[in-house]
Amino acid sequence: MELVAERGVGGRVLDFDAWVAARGDELFRLAYVITGNRADAEDVVQDALSRALPRWERIAAVEDPDAYVRRMVVNAHTSWWRKFRRRESPVAEVRLGESAEPDVAEQDRVWRACLALPVDQRVAVVLRYYEQRDYADIADLTGVREGTVRSRVSRGLAALRTELEDDDDD
Repeated sequence: MELVAERGVGGRVLDFDAWVAARGDELFRLAYVITGNRADAEDVVQDALSRALPRWERIAAVEDPDAYVRRMVVNAHTSWWRKFRRRESPVAEVRLGESAEPDVAEQDRVWRACLALPVDQRVAVVLRYYEQRDYADIADLTGVREGTVRSRVSRGLAALRTELEDDDDD
């Protein structure tokens, strides 16, 4: 897919619509893993893209526009979370019955434990293990030091281990 469009006399700039068509699903998956539900993920991506569009010429010129916009998604989620953190928590949409496949039930159990993590730890764990990013990249995306990222990932994993071990004891 050709992601560039002619830009006046000299340079070329990434075409925003083509870029979004190519990267939109990836941004949505990231937002979904961070937010925990489809509607909020759509809102976060929409907010990030609506902020990116007026600045697109400048964003397209950076070394890695994908990383720049992923950071915008993470920042949009952080802003959204601060604004709405006191709202009601949704009730579980579907209860898994005994007929559910074991691996689906296990994935659901891990996912619910992940959603229980504090936002900073969840973002770090998701970027590290779901997006498979290195610590330096996560530090760039979240705007904190690499040591802070390592600490958040470590604490998040410890909390997940504890939560999942407690569930096994039941």
